[in-house]
Amino acid sequence: MTSFDSGGFWQRSKSFLDDEILIKKLLLSHDPDGRHLDSEMLLCAVENIMFYATTSEVSDKPADANLKSHISNIELIGSQEPLVHTIYKIAHEMLCKCPGKGDLHTRTMALFDLLGNYGWAAKVALALAGFATSYGEFCLIMQLRPHISLAVSLADFKQLPSSISILKPQVKALRLLVKTMVDLTKCIIEFEGLPAVLVGPYIENLAAMKSEIYVTAYWIIRSTLACSSQITNLKAMKPEQVYSNIIIAAWELLSLDYRLSSIYSHLRPLVDAFRQQTEAKLHQKLLNLFEESHIDNQEVLQMLFALKDDLPLKDCPTQVKLGVSELKSKVVLLLVSKPDLLPLEQLFFLVHQTYDHPHKKVEGSYEMIWVPISCSETWTDTEEKWFNFLSNSIPCYSVRQPWSLNSAVINFMKQEWNYGDEAIMVVLDSEGMTTNLNALDMVFIWGSEAYPFSLSRENELWKGEHWTMQLITNEIHPILTQWVEEGRNICIYGSENLEWIREFSAKTKDIKDAGVLLEMIYVGMNNPNEHVKDLLTTINIEIHSTLLSFTKVQLFWLRLESMRRSKFRLGHTASTDHILAEVLPLLYNNDDNGWAVFGNGSSADMVRVQGAEIIKCLNLFRQWGESVAQLEFIGALRTVLEPPLLGGPCNHTQVIPYSEGLIEGSIVCQKCKRLMKKFTIYE
Repeated sequence: MTSFDSGGFWQRSKSFLDDEILIKKLLLSHDPDGRHLDSEMLLCAVENIMFYATTSEVSDKPADANLKSHISNIELIGSQEPLVHTIYKIAHEMLCKCPGKGDLHTRTMALFDLLGNYGWAAKVALALAGFATSYGEFCLIMQLRPHISLAVSLADFKQLPSSISILKPQVKALRLLVKTMVDLTKCIIEFEGLPAVLVGPYIENLAAMKSEIYVTAYWIIRSTLACSSQITNLKAMKPEQVYSNIIIAAWELLSLDYRLSSIYSHLRPLVDAFRQQTEAKLHQKLLNLFEESHIDNQEVLQMLFALKDDLPLKDCPTQVKLGVSELKSKVVLLLVSKPDLLPLEQLFFLVHQTYDHPHKKVEGSYEMIWVPISCSETWTDTEEKWFNFLSNSIPCYSVRQPWSLNSAVINFMKQEWNYGDEAIMVVLDSEGMTTNLNALDMVFIWGSEAYPFSLSRENELWKGEHWTMQLITNEIHPILTQWVEEGRNICIYGSENLEWIREFSAKTKDIKDAGVLLEMIYVGMNNPNEHVKDLLTTINIEIHSTLLSFTKVQLFWLRLESMRRSKFRLGHTASTDHILAEVLPLLYNNDDNGWAVFGNGSSADMVRVQGAEIIKCLNLFRQWGESVAQLEFIGALRTVLEPPLLGGPCNHTQVIPYSEGLIEGSIVCQKCKRLMKKFTIYE
């Protein structure tokens, strides 16, 4: 025979019916009018208050540790009154309604009526804020009582207990209950923050889940009222009643905590399951979006940034909030990075290349959006400080609250865009399609001239480039740029050996004294360190004026490294690409005696030579210096370093587009290293 636990069944049925009645009453009080509150930030502020309130001694934790939870940073949109006024009204409602003037349930429902215009997450966050305000004030007086006379007078006026130490059982129980209430509130915030466009028809058991949220909100707000009542009961308590009343109060709080903990153990897995389902849907939705064609970029940007916030961006210079509609019909550069963005010298150069570049960007043609991503699952205080500092300094757009980015969006960027620890610049065209997974290097090389920053544009730009002084020095320093445009002979050299630098500089001085115009630029070695910085100072004092500062030297190497990465990303190798074949020896040069590169302007006639060889060559300047007048300096130097393979005239043919000054100049054959005879062809 099968037995039934009729008593247990009846209890469960009665509890279900009670919840159904409660939910109906709660929904009758729920009348949202579009008000929006950042409940997560408000909850952070509550946690800060409760941390200090339940700490009996002065803490080492800095008072402004959580920057984004400052009450001045928390917005209440759609309400006529400031947030602090709303919190004050709630706190007043909690403290002034004495237990004798209505049971706890009635007072709870009255508070729901007061909070009727808010969402469920905002209701509980505001209720917790109201309680934290009054309880924090109480604890502040009790903690300062042994030290400040004003606190003694206030405590006496409010008829508070003589010492906070006797409240330890109650405070301990309260700490446990508050933690559980905060954890439950986080569940509600997380559920309410799930993308509405993905939750609705795609998620099963949504109605049942919402019912769980309603009941949970009820018990959180009821618990805040119970806690507030205990503060009221402490006043005018007779000394002989203090101990027994505190024990009873502690048991009441522990009983509530037991009930809320049971709710939490049931609700947390449900919220996690819903979040996992929505993240999977969102990831798939993003995959589909980037494979489909669109009429504009709005749906893509909406899915990336505006799932929970209609104004997810900000204009960093003005701090004005922006919607993704501001980016319609524009090429969008998504600068994805850690919260500290880039080393400062790289950041300054990036700003120069995109906003201060001589090739001014076509007004409104593209916008750059900074998308900072935390190195861990939660943002640290240091990361928040970096974000606040940089997002107030850079001249582009930024995600306004990057800690609110959906985790599925972050995972998509990591998995599909290969974002790791290094910054990347993903390019979306005006229709929202990905045209380049990392345009950062081409921006460092060409600046806004690289518009629209697509992979095809990168290939196009490289096809028009040659290994020239203009390519390797472009935009590093305005005077250097001017020298290149004037076609001056320039020597870029590097070494960390001061003796070699002195010897090399002495030899080049002899050449300049002989009438050869030659500009000397010291750039150290790849990954310049403090030793290079010291060498710059020494060179500037002893040898010649160093045009480039240490920061500019870093930018020189950044450009070369960008060229290497760009070439490799496009599939080029040193054996098939002349520019890459010249870049790699400079980046990976381990010769203690240094190196030098000679060239002028946009001429592709460049000479790269190792330190010992160039010293040997310059020692023989008296022998080959006379040919400078005929071959010019670079050509004459090349004939010494790379002597002609055979005697007699050159028989090779090379067609070179006309450029100013070419008729007067001389050209050395790249194949046989001999002087070429010039003819003019008219088309």
